[in-house]
Amino acid sequence: MDMAYRERWDAKIAEMRRLLAGLAMKEACKWGKPTYTVDGKNIVILQGFKAYFALGFFQGALLKDPEKVLVQLGQVQAGRVMKFTSAREITAKASTIRAYVREAIAVAKAGLRVEKRKTSDHPVPEELAERFRRDPRFERAFEALTPGRQRGYLYHFASAKQPATRVARIEKARPAIFEGRGFLERR
Repeated sequence: MDMAYRERWDAKIAEMRRLLAGLAMKEACKWGKPTYTVDGKNIVILQGFKAYFALGFFQGALLKDPEKVLVQLGQVQAGRVMKFTSAREITAKASTIRAYVREAIAVAKAGLRVEKRKTSDHPVPEELAERFRRDPRFERAFEALTPGRQRGYLYHFASAKQPATRVARIEKARPAIFEGRGFLERR
């Protein structure tokens, strides 16, 4: 299986696999990573990053998280991860991991899913609305983007604290928007 930083996390992967083996899931390789499913539904995925190893929960936002161990990475709506830096840490949290995975399996079996936010749920920053008023062609180009690309830009623009930064981000993004590219897409 191809996983980023694989060698670095081999012991953690082995420990997590041992821990997950006793749960009623099938292991498959998806996206080059060990992924566990129930009835064809993705439950968890093992992911290696530069600074940590993660157990990712596909519908983690629906879990209760009494231990406050789930982390949201970036803009994802449903997914959450548990981060680890050692096999010892995985062993120490074994009962918590199993409890969270059991809850994730129950969520999947119940057919629960995080309701995806619509583009209209994201506020349009005033600076962008002003730019649209001055440049209808730019507004049409933005509206021609896919909903996901629109959401990416809206999130990026709105996350700036200063109005001047929002304006600068909008101006910098204009060429890519006119080309139909998303915020993180390269030429």
